[in-house]
Parts: sequence; C-alpha cells; structure tokens
Amino acid sequence: MPEVENKADIKENDQQARPEWGSKWEFMFTCVAYAVGLGNVWRFPYLAYRNGGGAFLIPYVIMVAFVGMPLFYMEIAFGQYASLSPVTIWKCSPIFKGLGMGSVFCEGSVGLYYSVIICYTMYFMFASMRAEVPWTNCDNDWNTEYCLVNHTGVLNNETAYTPSQEYFYNEVLNITDGIDNIGGIQPKLVAALAGVWLITFLVLLKGVGSLGKVVYFVAIFPYFMLTALLVNTLMLEGGVDGIIYLFTPKWDYLLKVQVWRDAAVQIFYSLGCCAGGLITMSSFNNFNNNIRRDALLIPIINGATSVYAACVIFAALGFMAAENNARIEDIAEQGPGLVFVVYPEAISKMPLPSLWAILFFFMMSILGFGSQFSHVETVISSIIDEFPGVLRASAARTIIFRAIISAAYFLAALFMVTGAGMYILNLVDASVGGLPLVIVGIVECIALQWVYGSRNFSENIEDMIGIKPALYWRLCWKFISPVVLIVSKYLFQLKFMLFML
Repeated sequence: MPEVENKADIKENDQQARPEWGSKWEFMFTCVAYAVGLGNVWRFPYLAYRNGGGAFLIPYVIMVAFVGMPLFYMEIAFGQYASLSPVTIWKCSPIFKGLGMGSVFCEGSVGLYYSVIICYTMYFMFASMRAEVPWTNCDNDWNTEYCLVNHTGVLNNETAYTPSQEYFYNEVLNITDGIDNIGGIQPKLVAALAGVWLITFLVLLKGVGSLGKVVYFVAIFPYFMLTALLVNTLMLEGGVDGIIYLFTPKWDYLLKVQVWRDAAVQIFYSLGCCAGGLITMSSFNNFNNNIRRDALLIPIINGATSVYAACVIFAALGFMAAENNARIEDIAEQGPGLVFVVYPEAISKMPLPSLWAILFFFMMSILGFGSQFSHVETVISSIIDEFPGVLRASAARTIIFRAIISAAYFLAALFMVTGAGMYILNLVDASVGGLPLVIVGIVECIALQWVYGSRNFSENIEDMIGIKPALYWRLCWKFISPVVLIVSKYLFQLKFMLFML
C-alpha cells in the first residue's frame, strides 16, 4: 500500500486549495455537534432502560474505551494527515476506494432521513406556539373514538390511544396502514422540510467557512436547554423517581449478549465513527492540530451528554407515571415514539406546557441540525474532492453545486413526508445504521493497521503532533477493536436470522 500523502504534498499538487477551520475550537465544537445528536436523546435513554439501567453503563464505557475512542482517533488522524474526504483519501490504495464510497453512502442516507426528523421537530415547535398545545385533549378533528386523555389502555375491548399518539400519527403524519400504501404528501411537513434544507444550504453556503461560525451556538445551546428541562422536571412529582428507576442496576443483564451488542452499536450511532464524517471534518484541520486531545475529550463529552439527556427524559417519564398512576416500563418507548409521543404527553401535563414544548422542540431542532450539517458537508466535500478542477474552479460554481445537492436531497426526502413516510424512514435507518458501519470499521482497521501498516500510521501521527501513539492505541487499532467489531458483526447476523425464523 503506497504511503499516504500529507497535507503539504497535496497543497503543492493541487491548484485549488481546500478550506480550513478558522481555529481548533471550530473543529472541536463541530465534532461535538456532530456526535451529540438526536440519538443521545431518544436512543441512549431507551437502551439504558432496556439493558439493565445503571448496569448498561459498564458495557457502554468498555465499548467507548476499546472501540469508540480508538476508531475516533484513527479516523481523525487519517483525515487530518491526508487532508482529503473519505473517498479521495483512498487514492493511496484505490482497492479500498469502495470503502470510502460505502461510508459516504451511509452518511448521505442518514442525512436524508435526519432532515425529515428535524422537520418533525420544527412542525411541533411551531404547533406549540399557542395558548394550549394541540395534543392536550381528544376534541380535535384528528381524534378517534379510541382516544383517552389519561393513559393508553383498553376502551370497549379495543386498544385506546393518548391524545399525543393520535396527534403525531393522525395529524402530523397522517400515517397509512403500511409501506405499500404510500398515501398523500403532507403539505405542512413539506413546508417544514423545505425550511430544513434552506437552513442547511445557507449554513453550508461556504463550507466550513460558514459552518465554523454557526457551530458555536449549535454545540453549546442544547446544554442550556437540557439543564432547564431537567431542573423543571425534577421539581415535579415523580421526577426524581424516574432517574432512580433509570439508573437502578440490574446486574444479571450483564450476562446477556444483547446488552453488549447494543452498547457496541450505540458507539457508531453516537460518535459517528466509520460514516465518513470524522474524516471529512478533520481533513479541514491544521496539520499540527492535537488530535490525541480531541480523541479523548470529544467521546467523553458525548458519553456524558448521553447520560445527562437520559436523566432529562426519565425525569419526565417519572412525572408522567406519577400523574397517570402507571409504571414507567409501560410508558417508555424508543426512537420517534419517545420524542414525539411520550415526551409531548409529559409536557402537556406540566405547568406552562406551551413554553416547555417550544423550548424542547427548539432544542431537538438544534441537536438535529448540529449533526445534519456534518452529514451533508461530508457528501458535498466528497464529491468536490473527486472533481476539484470543475467544482472548485470558482466560488460561484461551488455555491451552485451546493444548491443542487440541497435541492436533490429535498426532492428525495419528499417520499418520507407521505402517509407511508415513517415506514420508509425506519427502513432506511435500519438499512444504513449498525451492520454496514461495523463492516466499514472492520475493513478500515485492516486497511490502515495491517495493509498500510501500524508502524507507518504511527509515524504519520508523530509527524503531526510530535509523539507516537501509546501502546494502548496501537493494540486497540490492530487487535482489540477489529476483534470486537467482528464479534458484533456475527451477533448482528444471528439476530437477523432469528428474526427471519
């Protein structure tokens, strides 16, 4: 495998210089915003609850230490040294170029359905700007005879639904009975989706030059909102009980393979490893940026944020359980159901529900945009780096290309704002998350540590920061991380076969 070109070599050979971050803080905050996204709010809390509460933190921390941090370090080191996006960077070994294409395809697919989720949050935010949030009662046009205000139960021998369930599925989504029934396009969601892609285009208008200025707010603001929401729910009845319930350890869960598999998968969802985003963002770094510091600090911030967000969510669930005289396990859901059904239901029972709904969904929008900007920039930069002579020839040409990509994304996402949109969204999410990224991670470790060589890779890092990576990092890159990923891959396949049976 030929030696990887460093940034100085590339600049000498490339007439169109790539942009760079204005400072090391722009890169760090971008990585924090990229890693800390919607999954920290709706995925991690449910996984912790489902996999033994506080006991889940043990496999999670182990996976962060031996898979998450090493892969994070390896990818940002690779991107910073070569200063190229995930596809072009493999010109050092064209046989692995398909690996870069695969990671960018996954990242682009995530950006597609992420935009739809953000449009949901924006829809809810604007819908909350009224004296009473619209999912408070069962007296609306979208409600059915099976709507119950207090809790989900049984009504006339039929399943009953809460107002928040009927609002989300009947009013917002107008969901059909299956993916084979596409239904009609929802005009209000189309308007929200257009707003999402207009904001994305404007923020990425000048690439990292404009993104770097916005990311300070995007990365920091959600923490103020999380803190405000946590303080509010802790003052309500049942709030503390919800957090106690979440972190009460169930030690027998540590013997279950599913728990360790979920911990490994969460690393990819939360840190963004192996999807091309880390390579892209680090490729705009100064050549001597301290990536070792970033590789330690950012995963820790991300993990701590996941735990903090879990406290916010389960404090609200504890309050909701106390209000309805129900058990938390009967209320907790994962994914969109947690954010757009369960939490809104809890908000509707709080004092000043409209205020808290606006703040919560504004925070969710910011969290979504923080990750979305990096998803889309990864796709755009990957294409531009493949054709720099054409797409980087002038500023106007680059801006036009970015507009074309944003418009194409908007048109493609229209399928997900139909009556069957949620089914399509879940299908894309299940297809590009988890197993494909695990496979990318395995092949990356083999390509960089065995084909290119661990010694060469370590020397490249020494060229940048003046010190070779410690033995811990080298052992993880070459042995521990790929072995864990291979085991995770077979667990994925086993789960799929059991599902098919």
